[in-house]
Amino acid sequence: MAAHPDGGARRPARALAQNPDLRSFLTQEDRLSRAGLTDIAEKISAGLRLDADDGVRLLESPDLLAVGWLANRERERRHGARAYFNHNIRLEATNVCVASCLFCSFARLRPGDPGAYTMSLEEAWDKLRRRLDQPLTEVHVVNGLHPDLPFDYYTELLRGFKRIRPGIHLKCFTAVEIAFFADLYGMTDQQVLVELMAAGLDSLPGGGAEIFAERVRRKIAPDKCGTERYLDIHRKAHRLGLRSNVTMLYGHIETAEERVDHMLRARELQDETQGFQAFIPLAFHPDNNQMRKLPAPSAADTLRVHAVSRLMLDNIPHVKAFWVATGVEVAQTSLWFGVDDLDGTVQEEKIYHMAGARTPEAMTPRELSRLITAAGREPVERDTLYNVVESGHPAIQSSGRSVS
Repeated sequence: MAAHPDGGARRPARALAQNPDLRSFLTQEDRLSRAGLTDIAEKISAGLRLDADDGVRLLESPDLLAVGWLANRERERRHGARAYFNHNIRLEATNVCVASCLFCSFARLRPGDPGAYTMSLEEAWDKLRRRLDQPLTEVHVVNGLHPDLPFDYYTELLRGFKRIRPGIHLKCFTAVEIAFFADLYGMTDQQVLVELMAAGLDSLPGGGAEIFAERVRRKIAPDKCGTERYLDIHRKAHRLGLRSNVTMLYGHIETAEERVDHMLRARELQDETQGFQAFIPLAFHPDNNQMRKLPAPSAADTLRVHAVSRLMLDNIPHVKAFWVATGVEVAQTSLWFGVDDLDGTVQEEKIYHMAGARTPEAMTPRELSRLITAAGREPVERDTLYNVVESGHPAIQSSGRSVS
């Protein structure tokens, strides 16, 4: 830069030196110090595990960008610029449900109630048949807790999907559903898992976790399986060779301490089994349910929860932003706040849309790829187990190696 006659080339440097408010934003170290997060940053750099107090401080820090920077550093250390998605279909075969969760807009108590539905097996199978021209890798099934369906409805559902497409991965039935099946049909949780695996079950989704804290669970989901049983079903599934995910419903009546407690319980089970693939924060949506007076979580809260999840869950490989729940733009931004996975194409989704979600019900692989690329990340199509899928989508570059 040419010198100005009055020394103007040096004036910006002098101004910064004389103004500590400007100077504090020159380095990330200064920013972390200003936010009171230097000791947490040093622990992470040293490979030390964060504790509950650290997690609460991160959630309560006024500097969202400092928290996001720490999370992004960890995300890039694990995954570089890669951002994963899969070509899947989501299916909710019935919304009849005996549980009365306050946050749920999807469930109907009895068959015949307004809005209640249960697909026949042929109707459910037809969802896959109609997509035989798509290179799907996963069918994701979650349901209400229907009191009248026989167990063979579920085993035949799986077998039928495998007959239609033998190589499809079936990620089906939450731990809450597994517990319900066991109680309803007079089986153990282990027996349910074994019989479903024999019918074609390949992995478990993470739904039904809500918040593990007993205070909250008692208020918002009093009549579904409790925390210890939820975790034990995932423990049993992992020991049987199944992989699974774990979710957290945030943005309602839970405290920062209860959010961190939830993360730590998931981390503890992962230490034991190494069976969780992804942690998925799920935003509370208030429309059309018994908690409608509460506001939905803000974009800033959503980004913060995903970022802190990445920092606390040092042993779970992936943090996923479910774009249906977060909103497309926030999911895209979250790729710089610790998130490395945007879920998948989905294609049909009722649970969040019945709670007021205004997101699309489906995205194509090409649309997801463009979304990721526009965020400055590298789109990678994966299967359920995080093996890279060689794809014909021109924006997707993959090596064909496992990235799990």
